[in-house]
Amino acid sequence: MGLLQRISSLFSSLSTPTYPWPALDVVLPGDRHFHLVGSIHMGTRDMAPLSGRLLDKLRKADALIVEADITGGASPFANDGNERPLEQRLSADDWQRVVSLAQEMGIALESLNTQQAWQIALTLQAHQAQRLGLRPEYGIDYQLLEAAKDLCVPIVELEGAQNQIDILLQLPDGGIPLLTDTLTHWHTNARLLQMMISWWLESPPRQEKVVLPSTFGDELYDVLMHQRNRQWLTFLRQLPAGHYVVAVGALHLYGEGNLPELLKNS
Repeated sequence: MGLLQRISSLFSSLSTPTYPWPALDVVLPGDRHFHLVGSIHMGTRDMAPLSGRLLDKLRKADALIVEADITGGASPFANDGNERPLEQRLSADDWQRVVSLAQEMGIALESLNTQQAWQIALTLQAHQAQRLGLRPEYGIDYQLLEAAKDLCVPIVELEGAQNQIDILLQLPDGGIPLLTDTLTHWHTNARLLQMMISWWLESPPRQEKVVLPSTFGDELYDVLMHQRNRQWLTFLRQLPAGHYVVAVGALHLYGEGNLPELLKNS
C-alpha cells in the first residue's frame, strides 16, 4: 500500500456515525470494512425488530462476528455445590446486601449459597435487567444471530461461550471482585442499562461525547474490557478482505481503550 493511500485510510478509518443505532464504521488496510454495532445482550420489546437498514448491512456482509453464539451452548449457571456458604465468603455488609437483593427480586438464597461468586453476580445482574423490562430474546446480538441464520450469513465467534466462562473461572477468589462490584455499583449499573437502551430507542451516542459511569474496579475492568478488546483486535486484524458486521457489547465501543480506537491506531 502506498503512503498516501495508507494516510487516507488512517484518516477515514472512523466515520461519523450516521445510524439510528450505536455503531461505528472502521476501514482497515487490505479492503477490510467493519460495521461495529454496540450490542445489548438483553433488550426491551421495543428494540425488536431490528432496523431494516441494519438488516441490509447484515445481508450484504461476508460474515456476522459476535462475542459468542448465544443461541446455544454452555450455561454459566451450572452449580457444582463445592463453594463455602456465601455468608462466609463476604463481609457482613455485603452479605446483608445480597440477602436484601435476593428478597427484593424473589431469588431463593439457597439457590445462590454455594455458587461461585461470579455466578451469583451474573444471576443478580440478569434479574436486575429483567426488572427493567429486558429480555434475552430482544437482545441485539441474539436478534442479529437469528437474522444471520435466516439470511445464510456466516457467523464467526470472537470468543465463544466456553471461553467466556473460562475468563470468569480465572477471576480471583472465585469472582468475589465481580460480586462486590455488582453490589457496590448496583444503582449505577441500572442507570447504565437505561442509558444503553436509550441509545437504541432514542439516539445513539457520539463517540467523542460519551462519558460512562464506572461499574468495575480498575483490575476487573482491565480483565473484562481492556484485555478482551486487545484480543479482539488481533482477531479482526487477521481477517481477509471483506465487509463484516461486528456485534459486541456496547461498552466495548466507547470509553477508554475502546475497540474502535484500537482498530484505528493499529
